[in-house]
Amino acid sequence: MSTVGRVRDAMITEPRALPATASAQEAGEILSPAEVRAVYVIDDDGALTGVLTRKTLVTEVVAGGLDPRTTQIGGIAEAPLYTLDADTPLDDAFRFLEENDAERVPVVEHGRLVGVLSRSVLGRRLAEDDEPDEIEE
Repeated sequence: MSTVGRVRDAMITEPRALPATASAQEAGEILSPAEVRAVYVIDDDGALTGVLTRKTLVTEVVAGGLDPRTTQIGGIAEAPLYTLDADTPLDDAFRFLEENDAERVPVVEHGRLVGVLSRSVLGRRLAEDDEPDEIEE
């Protein structure tokens, strides 16, 4: 019997997250490597409250003349556009990413941030699942 894969099976665990009270400088340090696209902002219970990108840091902090050492990210992060539930079937998640032209989407479980689903990782996972089984003769 084949089981349908869920988002939890393909997500990147341990997403880069900081509390809303963290400084813009701390977020900037996490965002320094080119492969890191966003820092997720969480509350004390681990619930996703915002998303912070390099663009937001530049627009809000640098261009806004704010001190990155004292500016808290909770006040400048954007609300997440989308989230996916960890139990969403992978086919539905892939369709969702395609329809919304999203590269990465935070994954939540009971409101708590538990991972990030990347379109490229999901595409590889679905391709592996679609490989034909050995043909019995």
